[in-house]
Amino acid sequence: MVHVVRDTGNQSSMFTFILVGFSEFPHLQAPLFLLFLTIYTVTLVGNLGIIVIIRINPKIQTPMYFFLSHLSFLDICYSSVFTPKLLEILVVEDRTISFSGCMTQFFFICMFVITEMFMLAVMAYDRFVALLYTVVMSHKLCAFLVAGTYTWGGLCFLIITHSLVQLSYCGSGLMNHFGCEYSAIISVSCSDSSFSQMAYLAISIFSEACSLLITLASYVFIVVIVIRMPSKVGLRKAFSTCTSHLTAINIFHGIILLLYCVPHSRNSWILVKVMTALYTVMIPVLNPLNYSLRNKDVKETLRRLINSKLHSHSV
Repeated sequence: MVHVVRDTGNQSSMFTFILVGFSEFPHLQAPLFLLFLTIYTVTLVGNLGIIVIIRINPKIQTPMYFFLSHLSFLDICYSSVFTPKLLEILVVEDRTISFSGCMTQFFFICMFVITEMFMLAVMAYDRFVALLYTVVMSHKLCAFLVAGTYTWGGLCFLIITHSLVQLSYCGSGLMNHFGCEYSAIISVSCSDSSFSQMAYLAISIFSEACSLLITLASYVFIVVIVIRMPSKVGLRKAFSTCTSHLTAINIFHGIILLLYCVPHSRNSWILVKVMTALYTVMIPVLNPLNYSLRNKDVKETLRRLINSKLHSHSV
C-alpha cells in the first residue's frame, strides 16, 4: 500500500493516490471496460463528426452551430479527462495516480463541466435572440460569449484546485472513486478543509444558479414569443429548434444536481461513482446523438457527405 504524507509543498510531486474504481465488483471489470470503451469511441466519433459537419457546410455557419461545435469540443475534452484513466484501472492492477496528475485531472474536469454549463446557457440565450430579432448575433459577440465561458470555468476551478493543493494528505491515499472527483479528494485529506469546501460550495452554487437563471429566463421569453406567433408552422419550427437544447439541459443539470445532492456516506459512494460516470461518460455521447437525430440540417449534411463518398468510390 502506498502511503501519502505531506510535510512541505516541495514534496507534492511524490504524493500518490490509489483509485478504488469498481474493484469491489471484480466480475464486472471486463464488461464495464467494453461498455465504457464503446461509449468513449462513439463519443469521439459523434462529436468530431458534428464539428466536421458544421465546418464543411457553409449553410449552417450560424451562431447556433458555432456554439454547438464548441459544445461538442467540450464533450470530447471532459470525456477524455476521466475515461482513459477509468479504462486503465479496469484492466490493470496498478490503480495509482500521482498528486500532480490528480490535481490536473480535477482541474480540467471541473473547468470543462462548468464551461459546458454556461455554454448551454449561452445557447439558450441565442435561441431567444434568434426568435426575437431578424438579425443574428455578430461573430464578435459569439466569440466573446464563448471566451467568457472558458475563462470563467478556468478561473473558478483554478481557485478550487489551489485550495486543494494547500491541504495535507496522509494515510493510505485510498480514494473510493475512479477519478479525482472533489469529494473523493477531500475524503483522504487530514487537514482542515473547511475553506476549500466553502469556496467549492459557493462557486458551484453561484455557477449553477447563474447558468440556470440565464437558461430559464431565455426560455420563459421564448415561450411568451412562441405563444404569440400567429402561424402554427412558425410555432412548430420554433419548438423543434429548442427541443434538442432543452433535452441536453435537462440531462446535464439533472445529473449534476442529483450528484451533489447525494450525501457522501460510505453507503452512497457507489451512487456517487455511478452518477459521476453518467455525466463524464454518458452525457458526452448523448449530446451528438440528441442533436444529430433531431437536427434536420445536420442529418441532411451527413446524408450528402455519405452519398458523395459512395459516389466517389463507385466511379
